[in-house]
Amino acid sequence: MDFSVVAVGREDDSPVDEPLRVAALADRLGYQEAWAGEGPTWDSFVLATAIGGVTGRAALTAGPVPVSLRDPYTLARGAASVAAVTGRVVGVALGTSSRRVVEGVHGRPRARPAAVLEETAAAVRGLLHAPPGEPVVPGSPFRRRLSPPGGPLTVAAFGDRAIATAAAHADRMLLDIVTPEQARTLRAKLVAAAERAGRTPPTLAAWLPAAVDPEPESLAQVLRSVVGYLTVPGYGDVFTAAGFGEAVELAAGGADPDTLLRALPPAAAGTVGLVGDLDTVRARIDAYAEAGLDEIALVPATAGDPAGERTLGALRACV
Repeated sequence: MDFSVVAVGREDDSPVDEPLRVAALADRLGYQEAWAGEGPTWDSFVLATAIGGVTGRAALTAGPVPVSLRDPYTLARGAASVAAVTGRVVGVALGTSSRRVVEGVHGRPRARPAAVLEETAAAVRGLLHAPPGEPVVPGSPFRRRLSPPGGPLTVAAFGDRAIATAAAHADRMLLDIVTPEQARTLRAKLVAAAERAGRTPPTLAAWLPAAVDPEPESLAQVLRSVVGYLTVPGYGDVFTAAGFGEAVELAAGGADPDTLLRALPPAAAGTVGLVGDLDTVRARIDAYAEAGLDEIALVPATAGDPAGERTLGALRACV
């Protein structure tokens, strides 16, 4: 099992520069890769460049970047630009994001998301490996001047079409806050899709919230991330089966996030992540490994644990 660390700007009252502190700590502790997450606050390529300035050796992955917002060349150029400035290996992660972000924040249509993901992944895969001197895109008079960024192409997937895209084009498939049971099911789908595509299956990673010996503030922060998934297809049944059906019903009825947060007991935080004392978290890691995850990308709770130091330190020591 490999471990990486997600440095993402939370859309709450967390310090805007918190991702830089998380990434710097992770690098100091010896984690080999930092993810620069994209969101309403941070552009992932800018964040990745900034992380490169406060870390010494960690590889960088920008994204997942919504494919409805950038063309393939812009994505590949972004990764190559970060690599040129930082001197690091840089990968790019692609995803479809949500209508709330693509249309609600950026004002762009989120049309044919699965098809756009497939088209973009196929194009970006080739562009990421094109050497200097070649046309920036086929038929263009402009030539590439930057070296390839050297990192993997990651595709965030959950639905069958996205999994097929990851199987056909990606070096790594990414899941987001899943249970071990979900990971096992999605792993099987990935293996089957790769067999149909005639490829070796990409590695399988998951972003998982993590909090070792959490303070109450840490639990609340993790639960806020869970709230957003209560209405996502495939998750409602998981939380209902875990005993949190009341919150699922409230979410289906349009309840606001604060109401949903009050309806979720602290135990819900451990349903789709690594939460609890160190022995509990170790057992949970073993469950994810047995389910087929190759990598856990830790999203450390930082409320009550600045930069996630307690969690990242404890997990680095135990892994």
